[in-house]
Amino acid sequence: MAEPRTERAEKPKAKPASRTLADLSMASAVAAAQPSTTQAAPVRDKFGRSYATGKRKNAVARVWLKAGSGKMIVNGKELNAYFARPALRMMINQPFTVAARVGQFDIWCTVTGGGLSGQAGAVRHGLSKAMTYYEPELRPALKHAGFLTRDSRVVERKKYGRHKARRSHQFSKR
Repeated sequence: MAEPRTERAEKPKAKPASRTLADLSMASAVAAAQPSTTQAAPVRDKFGRSYATGKRKNAVARVWLKAGSGKMIVNGKELNAYFARPALRMMINQPFTVAARVGQFDIWCTVTGGGLSGQAGAVRHGLSKAMTYYEPELRPALKHAGFLTRDSRVVERKKYGRHKARRSHQFSKR
C-alpha cells in the first residue's frame, strides 16, 4: 500500500530581472549610464616601472616598462639587433599602436626559451600586461585587440610508432 505523498515547502522562485527585450535593453542602458566607481590603481615599483611576464609557445619574457623616449632593450641588445625581421618588430610594437602610445615608454626585457617568433609573441604579451599595470585605462583597448590573452598553442608531442606527432611511416610495397 502506497503512503500518501507529503508535500514539501517550496522555496519561492526568483523572478527574472527582465521579461522582454525592452526591459533588457533598458537595464543595459541604465548599467552603461552608471559610471564604474572602482578604478584599478597603477602598479609601479619605487623606480616608476611596471613589471609583467609574457608567454608564448616555450618562450617566457620578463618585461619592465617605464615612461621614457621609446628605447627598447631585449637581452641587453637593441630591439633592431635582437629581432632582425621587420615582421617580429611590428608584432612587438602592435600594443603601442593600438593604445596610441608610440615612443612614450622605455622597455627593458629578458626573454628565454623557444625561437624568435615565440619570443616576439612573449614580449608582446608581457608588454601588453605591463602597459595595463602602468595605465589601467588602456586595458579595454588591449583586451579588445587580443593582446592580453595568452596564446596557449604549443607543439604537439611526438608519438611512438610515428615519425613526428602525426606523420606516419611511408608505405613500402616491396
